[in-house]
Amino acid sequence: MKDSGYGAMHAVRAGATYDGTSESIAAARYFATRFVAQLHDHHGVATEREAIGSLQLVVSELVTNACKFAPGPTSLDLEFAGGKLEITVSDTSTTMPVVMAADPGRVGQHGLEIVRAVCDGFEVHREPAGKRIRVLLPLRTAIT
Repeated sequence: MKDSGYGAMHAVRAGATYDGTSESIAAARYFATRFVAQLHDHHGVATEREAIGSLQLVVSELVTNACKFAPGPTSLDLEFAGGKLEITVSDTSTTMPVVMAADPGRVGQHGLEIVRAVCDGFEVHREPAGKRIRVLLPLRTAIT
């Protein structure tokens, strides 16, 4: 097994801004997937396929909610450090999201519930011109 040295690796960051249309969701998912691919190509971080699926799910849910409930631009910021990926989505709405309690009988509105289940942290901060949602996603790495 190769020692990746993630703890000693400097944080790697990237960000993008989207117009808030439905095309933003796929673009953000692609951006996040490409970010992880570049972590592998440039820093030797080999991530399991399941972790990439979780990343795509989390980004899709957060950006979908931003596009659906907040008019205007949405930003996605990614930072990898210490084996975890910090995902931050900012939008223009000051309305705080409501994470509903688990209810297997409910149809829909499970997105944030799922995000919280796969992430190590979930924070929401009101900003002067909207809000910022920050989650920590562990990137289980493949053994190389």
